[in-house]
Amino acid sequence: MNHPPESPSRRKALLALGALGVVYGDIGTSPLYALREAMTGPGGHGMVAPNPANVLGILSLIIWALLSLIAVKYISVVMRADNDGEGGLLAMLALAVPHTAQLGMPVSRRNYLLVLLALLGTSFLFGDGIITPAISVLSAVEGLKVAAPALERWIVPITVVILLGLFSIQHRGTGRVGAMFGPVTLVWFITIGVLGARGILLHPGVLLAINPWYGLQFLYHHGLDSAVTLGGVCLVITGGEALYADMGHFGRNPIRVAWFALVLPALLLNYLGQGALVLADPSAQTLVSPLHQLAPDWFKMPLVILGTLAAVIASQALISGAFSMTMQAVQMGYLPRLAIAHTSESEHGQIYVGQVNRAIMAGSIALVLGFRSSSHLAAAYGIAVCLTMFITTLVLSSIARRLWHWPRWKVGLVCGTFLAIELSFVLPNLLKVKQGGWVPLTIGGALLLTMLTWKRGREVLAGKFAAMSLPLADLLSSLKRGGAMRAQGTAVYLSLAGGAAPPALLHNLKHNQVLHRLTIVLTLQAVRTPRVLEAERLEVIELGMGVWRVVARYGFMEQPNVPEILAACGEHGLSCSADKVSFFLGRETILPTNKKLPLWQAKYFALLSRSSQSAMEFFKLPPNRVIELGAQIEV
Repeated sequence: MNHPPESPSRRKALLALGALGVVYGDIGTSPLYALREAMTGPGGHGMVAPNPANVLGILSLIIWALLSLIAVKYISVVMRADNDGEGGLLAMLALAVPHTAQLGMPVSRRNYLLVLLALLGTSFLFGDGIITPAISVLSAVEGLKVAAPALERWIVPITVVILLGLFSIQHRGTGRVGAMFGPVTLVWFITIGVLGARGILLHPGVLLAINPWYGLQFLYHHGLDSAVTLGGVCLVITGGEALYADMGHFGRNPIRVAWFALVLPALLLNYLGQGALVLADPSAQTLVSPLHQLAPDWFKMPLVILGTLAAVIASQALISGAFSMTMQAVQMGYLPRLAIAHTSESEHGQIYVGQVNRAIMAGSIALVLGFRSSSHLAAAYGIAVCLTMFITTLVLSSIARRLWHWPRWKVGLVCGTFLAIELSFVLPNLLKVKQGGWVPLTIGGALLLTMLTWKRGREVLAGKFAAMSLPLADLLSSLKRGGAMRAQGTAVYLSLAGGAAPPALLHNLKHNQVLHRLTIVLTLQAVRTPRVLEAERLEVIELGMGVWRVVARYGFMEQPNVPEILAACGEHGLSCSADKVSFFLGRETILPTNKKLPLWQAKYFALLSRSSQSAMEFFKLPPNRVIELGAQIEV
């Protein structure tokens, strides 16, 4: 049967629906806890009297945080900084500093601070990915305090079981269940919007909070005490960075349509409705879970179930984002090779990284068992989000100057405004370090140290290999003079530098005095774009004497597949098949010294090197066609 072509408007609507589940799941579950934390202090200790001036002031801060940082900054400005459609700090870094996507390329001093900031922000986003499943699912299940108080003691065990189930199905990929995400989140946003409108009817005067003057008055009258409130207000914008990171899956326009058509109105209605409820009934019980208190009694349990589904979807978005960021970091040379499984034959972005999945699962469950309530966990949440947003603005200012050629006054006005607002959120969250803020700081610091160690160690190894290598031109000259026997068959040597003979080839010549009649020096070169056009993928050059040089380029969102590369060489006059060639790989044993790296860093690099996935598995080489030549290298 011939199906009619899908209309552009229908396609845009479907993409917008998909964006609801993947992009807005995190920010959509913030109403479960954000207003409560803004009205109370860390750990649930009461800090703000629920009188009209305070409630209107806090609601005004919430509304304008959503409008200024999400609607204006991310939706209108940051999403312009796409790298061939891809978003996220690493994609932004590759855009601002092109050489960061090339393995072994050192970074200039001028760009080092920019690279450091982007890596730090990415590290905090990983921390966010660990905290989000814990706080989202825990806060949703805590609705049982309202819907079924007798089950309160089972909140933590139920949360752990849900998290175990969520992470156990990750290896199947999001493709099978992705179609459910948009509809469920659509129902969630409509539900919280309707509940919010119902709450506004209790106290229509709450609509005055749209006036930013109430927020400014709150800050003025409370002075430094308002820092605790701002630390809670920042929770309403959690998910902004994930919104940008997931841009490549849906595109700018569908994300913008979903935001302005449904997400923003639903969030504003719900926060205003929660505020109206507090004004109408300023009891302590109302502040336990104002969102669930908005629902009529018959709908409280269904709301808990729906909220839990929405929280699982929000967690899924951050988990998938962590997989994508891991792949980017591996391809850009900031993390060791990890086992990356593609769970879809048609969608490149659907991947699964088992080691990352297990790490996030262990971290999330540990946080639930350690903090045992979303109020305690909220102290650990805000600082990661705010620091990532602050760093994103700093990197954005560089892109605005270098790529968009904005004048200095425009960069200062736009980015300076964003920085001032974000700084007002960062500083209060620093006060929560003892209450839990140390968690994302520790995670971020450890991951940053790992990425810097791996990058620096690989640069040292690249220098060592360069010193040991021989230009291919010199190798060809020596072959013309004779001295090496030519064996039948085809050999492929992987090389970091396309113009030099790889160490494995030189070792084979030195010890065996033999060279295959057809020898291919293959260089896999990462570029700063997410993907490479097939027409620009390969460069195949015949050097003579049966030696060929092949350079295969791939983006930081692609995983190179050597058998596919060799098959494509046939179009360039080089005919070979992966199941009929011998692959010679170098396998380095790192000997830690203090010659090139501090001893502690050299030992850590050696540990990372041992945990790295083998080149045979990573590049999809046939196991029975691989020959490894070992070497000991001091770093």
